[in-house]
This record gives sequence, C-alpha cells and structure tokens, in this order.
Amino acid sequence: MNPLRQALLGWFVAAVCIVTAVAHEIPNAVTARVLARPSGDQFQLLVRVPLSSMRDVEIPALPSGYLDFGPLAPKLPDLATVWIARFVELYEDGTKLPEPRIGATQVSILSDRSFAYFEQALAHVREPLPETRENLVWDQLFFDVLLEYPIRSERASFAIRPRLEHLAEQVVTSLEFHTPDGAVRPFQFHGDQGRVALDPGWGQAAWRFLQLGFRHIPDGPDHLLFLLCLVIPFRRLRPLVWMVTAFTLAHSTTLIAAALGMAPDALWFPPLIETLIAATVVYTAIENIVGTPGERRRSILACVFGLIHGFGFAFTLQETLQFAGGRLFTALIAFNVGVELGQLLVIAVFVPVLALLVRWVGEERKAAIVISALAAHTSWHWMIDRGETLSRYDVDWLGFTLRWAALPVLAGVAWFAYASLRRRGGPGGPGRAGPAV
Repeated sequence: MNPLRQALLGWFVAAVCIVTAVAHEIPNAVTARVLARPSGDQFQLLVRVPLSSMRDVEIPALPSGYLDFGPLAPKLPDLATVWIARFVELYEDGTKLPEPRIGATQVSILSDRSFAYFEQALAHVREPLPETRENLVWDQLFFDVLLEYPIRSERASFAIRPRLEHLAEQVVTSLEFHTPDGAVRPFQFHGDQGRVALDPGWGQAAWRFLQLGFRHIPDGPDHLLFLLCLVIPFRRLRPLVWMVTAFTLAHSTTLIAAALGMAPDALWFPPLIETLIAATVVYTAIENIVGTPGERRRSILACVFGLIHGFGFAFTLQETLQFAGGRLFTALIAFNVGVELGQLLVIAVFVPVLALLVRWVGEERKAAIVISALAAHTSWHWMIDRGETLSRYDVDWLGFTLRWAALPVLAGVAWFAYASLRRRGGPGGPGRAGPAV
C-alpha cells in the first residue's frame, strides 16, 4: 500500500476508533437543574446539565460513535471541576465557602427523572456509570454532579450564585433548596441574578425588594412620564407628597391583589394594562393642557390611575417574588416602600428642574403646555403600539368588565384610606395650584 495512504488510514483509525474529539459551538440554550440541601456538616449540591454543554472535551467513543465508558469514567471528575465546581459560589452566613469536593459524577439518559426528588437524585448520581454496551451517544445525555461543601451548621443562612452562564448563550437555572425542616424553596431565573439567598430572613427579603422598588421608578419610562405629568401644574412640595402617597396607596392595592393571584391570568391582560398605563399618561397630559386642575382632583386622579399602574408593577415582580422565600408580605411591603422612595426622589428632582424651566421660558402656563404636549405625543405612540399588540388577542370584554366591576370599589377604598390619612396629617381643603413659596 502506498505510504501516504497508510498514513492517512492510520490517522483515520486513531481518530475514530480511539478517541473522538468533541469541539462544538456554544449551545443556544441550556437548562441547569440544581438541587441543594444542607445536611449535618455538609452542604450537598446536585447539578444536572446537558453533556453537550461541555465543550472542547475529548469524549471517548467507539467506531460506531457510541460512548466508550471505560476511558470516560476517570475524566468525569475533572470535567465537573473545570466546568461546574469552579464557577458555583456558595455562602454560609455571608462568608464564601471554599471550592467543593466532587462527591460523585454520573451520566444519565434524557428520559431519566431522578432529579424530580432530592433523595432519588442523590442515589442515582452515586450509582455505577452505564456500561458501554448500552449504546449511548454523548449529545443525548445529562451530566450529573454531586458537589459537597463543608459547613458549620445546617441551620445557617445560605446563599448561592451558580454562575453557569458559560454553558450556553442562554442559561436558565432551575433550583430547589431543601431546608433542614423539609420545606422546599423553588427558584427559576435567567442568567446571572447575583447572590441569591436560599431561605431569606425578613431583613434580606426587605432589603432586596426595597432596592428593586426604588430602581423600578427610574427604569420605567411610562411611570416616570406619568409622575412628570402629575406634578407639572404644581410646584409646592407638600401637596405633591400627598399626591404621590395617594398613587402609592392605590397601586399597592392592585399590586398585592395581583401577587396573591387575584388578577386575570389571560395572555391579553399584560398588554391591556400596558396600553391603559400609556392612556393614563395621555389623559393626564391633556388635562394639563386644557386647564389647571386642583390639588384634590389631581389626587383623586392619582389614586384611580394608581390602580392600573399597580398591575404594571406586579408584572415586574412576577419572576422576582420567588426570591422572597417565605417572606411574601415583607417583600411586597418593601417593594412598595422602595417605589414610594423612588417617586419622592423623582419629585424632588422634577420640582426644581420645572422651576428653572419656567423661569427660562418666562411664563408658567406656556411651559406646562409645552412639556405636557411632548408627554402626550410620546405616550400616544406608546398607546397605539401597545393597542395593536392587544388587538391580536381574542378578548371577552363583557366577561372581563363584569368580573372587574369591583375596580371602582377598590379605588374608593384606596381614596378613603388616603383621605383619612390626609385629614390626620396633611393640608385640608381642596387646594389649588400655585407658585412655589
């Protein structure tokens, strides 16, 4: 045989029959299944990811293409260390724990359901590897890993940051924390959520959601524009605080109702609320243009429209309420407090800026009309675009109207609470817009 042909044949046999080098592109999407449990002086972390997410790794294979588990077994601990253990961060009482020990590794078929329960998953990952004769292919398997961390107490406060984003372009982490008392805290988040408290105390939950509520106001352009339109005719800080408080009481009502599952779960409901939020900005801006509303009227408007905005806030919390653990009520209250603080900060910035603008324009009424017209123009386009999205859904408007006929009652309750609060500590009387004093 020609020496060149012999060399090519030898290279082919070595490449196919001995080892297949797997070097594929990064997967588009991966779901990492994580089960966590403190037990005695160890914290056990079970991780399941697709074996195909392990890139640039030599996977031993037979000439048929099936896995050869003989030479694969000793490679698995190193694979677990390089791709998983070095990335996962675990904290005990705020202190980062050292890199874990690889307790066990396993390769599972895609139909395996052992990770539905912690004990089953733990037993499965400790079983012997499948045999070569089972004819398994590397890209149709899960890679299961048991990580063991030394801890001081199973009753400590634990937090985790999985940091598995390198496994794919989009990584969803589905995590279950099993407490020593037998409770289960489920989490599911996209990408890196930072350090996540697995069983947060009330202080941890309050601080996280206080920050979330505070950040939501600057990050929400429609809410910002509504606040701007709300305060344009008024440049005295005290009545503005009461208007914002009325808005907060109202949106807190619907936010809590939605968090407790009392809001419609239809797919068309979020685009409906987004459309109505834009409509509230349009209405408030037009009201500023056609006349100067009194303080009492504007406070009522803030209360009524706050009910709509509350559902919008609830959509923000849909994926983050899981981080409250068993502190749902604490999280909701903290979020609302954060929103109130964010709104007051925005008002504190808006008032002097509006005062400077009025001074520059030279006429207060003209400045209010110009700013309100720009706000109405922007929110009108939002309303049209969101309305087009809503029109794609088949909505039972009659049933929705009858079901939510109690919404005005909620508005009345919120307004009564606001009015009682104002009578105790706020200015009385209807009040009218006026210049700063």
